[in-house]
Amino acid sequence: MTRLDVRKTYKLYIGGAFPRSESGRTYEVVSAKGEFLANAAMGSRKDVRDAVVAARGALAKWSGATAYNRGQVLYRVAEVLEGRRAQFIEEVAASEGLTPRAAGASVDAAIDRVVWYAGWTDKIAQVLGNLNPVAGPFFNVSAPEPTGVVGVLAPQTSSLLGLVSVVAPVIAAGNTAVVVTSASRPLPAVTFSEVLATSDVPGGVVNIVTAQTAEVATWLAAHRDVNAVDLTGVAGADGVDWAALEREAAGNLKRVLRPVLSDGVPVEPDWTADPGLTRIRAFVETKTVWHPKGL
Repeated sequence: MTRLDVRKTYKLYIGGAFPRSESGRTYEVVSAKGEFLANAAMGSRKDVRDAVVAARGALAKWSGATAYNRGQVLYRVAEVLEGRRAQFIEEVAASEGLTPRAAGASVDAAIDRVVWYAGWTDKIAQVLGNLNPVAGPFFNVSAPEPTGVVGVLAPQTSSLLGLVSVVAPVIAAGNTAVVVTSASRPLPAVTFSEVLATSDVPGGVVNIVTAQTAEVATWLAAHRDVNAVDLTGVAGADGVDWAALEREAAGNLKRVLRPVLSDGVPVEPDWTADPGLTRIRAFVETKTVWHPKGL
């Protein structure tokens, strides 16, 4: 007896739950070879707004957690990723047109990247902060603090390694995130949302919206309750003008992490390179406090 394929329709990930898109729309996700893989929710402006509300609601608790606790949570994410390694290899291979071996290397690098950022959570204050020398009987201390809610346009090509490379530093620094996935390669991001839901990441810390980047990027960049935006994902996104998004972000003086440019055109960075602290530094703000010394 021939069985019918059960064609899965994936939902969004907002506030720790998996709601359907407010738009009621879906779109077909196909492999690099053009084969049908699944249906994904077509996120809308309202979905982005709901995700921002969830991220704002989770910010106080997440930013107020100890750096050690955030590191342990990220390490747990890496553990769950490792447990689903075979599934991610299959999805990355199909999405990016890679051999199983190359996909396996990409998945392993993504897991290692999460562990790397987990190790940085309790070192950010020492490396990016400082006890400043001053003339007078005062302590002058500069300390990094989370920027707040960060809107992230995920890379269009690197469906998992690029994704974790832009999301992990945002939450490692104590921010919360609203992530718009790759439009054509969203499946690893959807599975990553299932990893988040079954790890110790509180609901609302990371919110994942599958959508056409050109349709929702403007609303995310312009949203007055978003404190910063990462525009990395404009590289390869049809109909997206990164300079226009930067102008929209200026409405409430958002921090903007610009895409990597080559001859003025956005390109994806080399995700296998040492990430350094650029992405952590981009989403922290420095508070400097003066305090009198005791006698």
